[in-house]
Amino acid sequence: MITFEELQLSKAVIRATASMGFEEATPIQELAIPAAMKGGDIIGQARTGTGKTAAFGIPMVEMIEHGLGKIEGLVIAPTRELAVQVAEEINTLGQFKGVWVLPIYGGQDINRQIKALKSRPQIIAATPGRLMDHLRRKTIRLRDVGIVVLDEADEMLNMGFIEDIESILKAVPRERQTLLFSATMPGAIRDLACRFMKDPEYISVKSKEVTVPQTDQFYVQVPDRQKFDLLCRLLDMQSPESAIVFSRTKRRVDEICDGLKKRGYPAEALHGDLAQAKRDRVTQSFRDGFAEILVATDVAARGLDFSDLSHVYNFDIPQDPDSYVHRIGRTGRVGKPGAAVTFVTPREIGHLQLIERSINRKIVSISIPTMGEALEGKQRQAVEQLMQVVEEGKTGRYKMLAEELLDRVDPVSLLSAALKLLTGEPNTTPVILTEEAPFKKKKYPRRPFRPRKKGRRAGKR
Repeated sequence: MITFEELQLSKAVIRATASMGFEEATPIQELAIPAAMKGGDIIGQARTGTGKTAAFGIPMVEMIEHGLGKIEGLVIAPTRELAVQVAEEINTLGQFKGVWVLPIYGGQDINRQIKALKSRPQIIAATPGRLMDHLRRKTIRLRDVGIVVLDEADEMLNMGFIEDIESILKAVPRERQTLLFSATMPGAIRDLACRFMKDPEYISVKSKEVTVPQTDQFYVQVPDRQKFDLLCRLLDMQSPESAIVFSRTKRRVDEICDGLKKRGYPAEALHGDLAQAKRDRVTQSFRDGFAEILVATDVAARGLDFSDLSHVYNFDIPQDPDSYVHRIGRTGRVGKPGAAVTFVTPREIGHLQLIERSINRKIVSISIPTMGEALEGKQRQAVEQLMQVVEEGKTGRYKMLAEELLDRVDPVSLLSAALKLLTGEPNTTPVILTEEAPFKKKKYPRRPFRPRKKGRRAGKR
């Protein structure tokens, strides 16, 4: 995979992709973006969830001429949900270039859409039926459109939109660029391509369908604000020998690493902003075992091989199935068992299910561990550390001090205190917010009823 910088995009688009947490291009993006930037027609075959929206959204944003005040780009999508999703993502991609995408779909007041169209969006993302309504009313004109995208073309065929699509394409200038994306290529789609596209370049991407068999895969459904506490609890319970925590952005990598260090975990951060000398020190520290936890972005960890990695934590869910396979493939190597845990917010469950279908494997759900379970893990780890020191037998100079302490304190209390210090348990129980408390309306004392005095009104002179 290559980075968006290597695709030679504008600084505004690279800045936008970075703000979205994307550093590496997915396979469909790597192939489709350079081809689309040349101006030719494209047929892209790839599954949903492989990054198709950015694959056509980035070329659209790059080629839109800001300030013309005309509709220059058109995306046709089968459902209003997809139209809204496409509009949101392209708006984010074009945020630093001043590109505005307006979703047009059925179920919303058409007069509201007509009013929004007066603000002159450069791109519209529309469902076929509602777009046809606007064309009949002459509230949308497509005479200035230079690039058309047919997203999920096979779904639009299955929903009976093929005639509407043909009518829309006839309303668009013949001298245009057409990008067609579809998971499958039935005959009707091929026929449509033959009639409305000019020598299209065919691009096909198939997601990996197998993952590392030695790796146990789990996910935890958790609100974003609780992810860090969850990570700490899992580290306490599972006591990984060495682990990588993957996050989408450089800023978040630094935040996670700083938080772990403050709680006493031996962690190091690895991302693209590190100088090469610092990068080398971090990776060597991780290999030598001085740092047991490496917090990294996908790009920063690319090309690094850690054969003894026991755990992978996906602090942020990967953007596509291939990235998921690449991440968890770093553990469970050379016949050793490994574990991968993915943190999923409630809104990302659908994306997780897409990954499951792509890798043809069920990812097991686990619940958020309790404070007690996390503490048990810490205590178990402390006992193992003590026993390891006892077995090594290098405690000679501490025996006299131990004998003095035993004269003053009973052995059980002394050993309990030692274990408490090793677990790092504070003297006061910390407050952990597991869920947001429901809002409670403040109660005020009710005023006694006082009848209004007869006579002149208050304030009247």
